[in-house]
Amino acid sequence: MGRKKKGIPIHGWLIIDKPLEISSNNVVGKARWLTKAQKVGHGGTLDPLASGVLPLAFGEATKTVSFVMDGTKTYRFEVTWGETRTTDDAEGEISATCEKRPSKAEIEAILPAFLGAIEQIPPKFSAIKINGQRAYKLARADEDIEMTARTVQIDRLELIDMPDANRAVFEVDCGKGTYVRSLGRDIATKLGTLGYISVLRRTKVGPFDEKSAISLDFLEEIVHSDALSESLLAIETVLDDISALALSEEEARKIRQGMPLHRDLENTATLRLMYEDKLLALAKIEDGFVRPFRVFNY
Repeated sequence: MGRKKKGIPIHGWLIIDKPLEISSNNVVGKARWLTKAQKVGHGGTLDPLASGVLPLAFGEATKTVSFVMDGTKTYRFEVTWGETRTTDDAEGEISATCEKRPSKAEIEAILPAFLGAIEQIPPKFSAIKINGQRAYKLARADEDIEMTARTVQIDRLELIDMPDANRAVFEVDCGKGTYVRSLGRDIATKLGTLGYISVLRRTKVGPFDEKSAISLDFLEEIVHSDALSESLLAIETVLDDISALALSEEEARKIRQGMPLHRDLENTATLRLMYEDKLLALAKIEDGFVRPFRVFNY
């Protein structure tokens, strides 16, 4: 018999509007401490200098984090022209300056070059591993490191505002692995100037947006009330685009035991298995059998 887990069994998604100057892991820690939940994780890291939508997975929802990580994300970001920073954002030291300030027409003319599948070199101050070490640790130690370009997907990139000659505000819809800091840097380079990300906010992650986000202060207010359960979103919220299959009681019993079900269906990558309107498992259909690969227990 396994050891009983400490904490309260809470299952679902809670969307936090992450404030500035706190890490994503610290948000997770505070949410776990406030709720006394057994298990909490997050669906995509935000830098301390970035704010916005940070999905927290509680309990069995942690089994679906990969579906959020793989989803499209939306960011609003400000680029300040005329400087590069060692970290490609406001946290770093100035490493070079330039007098060139791009016009609105110049900016809009080059944005199509960043749409679709593009090659991008991640910042040296990032969590990417190089020979088993985090790049940011090597960079802080002043080690000479070379970042390898990777392919990322940009679905939308728009100029939103130009508060003054030194700054421009953009919005981007992008895929997994995109570094907005690199995007801002590369936009500046394409314009023949220098630039860094001075403001960064994530406004959407997969199905989660700012409308469903709450502050850490509000979480502290509602943690001991019914409002907490009302703020929790169902585990299957991140699986809405995956086809569902309703099961009988006997079929549900077999799936809970990890047994396959015979169904005359075409092969499919992933399928939601539902019992009495509740998510029971994720499965694949292979050669006429429904084979569960992730079972939920809550």
